[in-house]
Amino acid sequence: MKHYVNGVFETSGTAFPLISPVDGHQVGTVPEAPREVVDAAVAAARAALAGPWGAASTEERCAYLRRIADGIEARFDEFVDAEVADTGKPRNLAATVDVPRAIGNFRAYADLSYGRHERAYHTRVPGWSGTGEALNYTVRRPLGVVAVISPWNLPLLLLTWKVAPALAAGNAVVAKPSEETPSTATLLAEVIHEVRLPPGAFNLIHGHGAGAAGEFLTSHPGVDAIAFTGESATGSAIMRAAADHVTPLSFELGGKNPALVFADADLDEAVEGTVRSSFTHSGQICLCTERVYVEREIFAEFTERLAARAREMKDYGPMISAEHRDKVLSYYRLAVEEGATVVAGGGAPSFGDERDGGFYVEPTVVTGLPETARTVREEVFGPICHVAPFDDESEAIRLANDSPYGLAATVWTGDLSRAHRVAPRIEAGIVWVNCWNLRDLRTPFGGVKASGIGREGGEYSLDFFSEPVNVCVKI
Repeated sequence: MKHYVNGVFETSGTAFPLISPVDGHQVGTVPEAPREVVDAAVAAARAALAGPWGAASTEERCAYLRRIADGIEARFDEFVDAEVADTGKPRNLAATVDVPRAIGNFRAYADLSYGRHERAYHTRVPGWSGTGEALNYTVRRPLGVVAVISPWNLPLLLLTWKVAPALAAGNAVVAKPSEETPSTATLLAEVIHEVRLPPGAFNLIHGHGAGAAGEFLTSHPGVDAIAFTGESATGSAIMRAAADHVTPLSFELGGKNPALVFADADLDEAVEGTVRSSFTHSGQICLCTERVYVEREIFAEFTERLAARAREMKDYGPMISAEHRDKVLSYYRLAVEEGATVVAGGGAPSFGDERDGGFYVEPTVVTGLPETARTVREEVFGPICHVAPFDDESEAIRLANDSPYGLAATVWTGDLSRAHRVAPRIEAGIVWVNCWNLRDLRTPFGGVKASGIGREGGEYSLDFFSEPVNVCVKI
């Protein structure tokens, strides 16, 4: 791995090991960016804005984005290999979601940015000479140097989800991926280098967060905006650091997402949909379901079928690290201590091969906990869900909203009127009905409460990464 600063790859700083979550072995080393490398990256970004990148037209920026997308596509298998090696996720998931979505992010924001229009208003001013009118119109200008901090669970997808609109809007970027998943970010820097994006327009630094590269970057006075995806506690720390410079923030943070399953739902679809929403990427997606509320008349059958599917699962990936595995297992033990009934999973699997050196936990389904239990209140970020019954629609909505988080929710029902009635009453940034994790890249995405601030996606991202300037011209 290497840093990429001002168009040059370098390995400044001490190195730390990169560990495979599949078998626990070291697979490489990663340079830790010292403060001077972070300073150099911010300075390079600032210089790019004063140079060719800052002078580039919308059409030129969009052309660069399309070439970056083509470059990722040309090295598709390399990106899949790197994503799988870093995260341990099933190859099919990386090949059908992560890498195609990264390509799509660059193409989508090229299209959105190119097709964007501004508003104009004619204003009549009594007593003015000439026509007595003025033309007021709005233009948008880039914020400047943008720090992009991306997490380890969807490292390429979420990195490009922020980098693409930031570049499309004309900003210069300093990106820091998670220290646990640096590989696809490094490949992205190689592609950006190959398409000859002006030096400094995109910079990449590696390293840890608190007291290291991440903190150096988010507290830097030369950073004009911060876009971060990660856990809520880290978001709070970044917010405190950014407050000194009143730096604009866009946060997508944690979730303790509910699913509501009504008795009129297609039970087959609801069970399979909840398997996907609870256990995809071993629950290591901020949108995963950890709280499942089921109408009482189908509660027993739904729980039995969900648990059976969880016990059948074989092709699932590991937790990202030994530390995270131990955290998830501690919640499995806590659930039992709090009085849960474990109906599937509840421990660490034994494979009888090299995976036993990795960081795996079993897909787990529990029942019987009160809503006050820590297992129900706190984000686990692993393959576990708690299933509880409800008796009517109002109770279901109350249970769904009884959380400090508000990122996503899922509703399973055969009643279209109920779907339209319930979805807007759930305190979440996105509500899926009879599906999960379907996204149109033009729509807003983000959370409420402890799940984040701001919205990303489509023109919402372009709005965040730029600021409006009003121009008034006397006619």
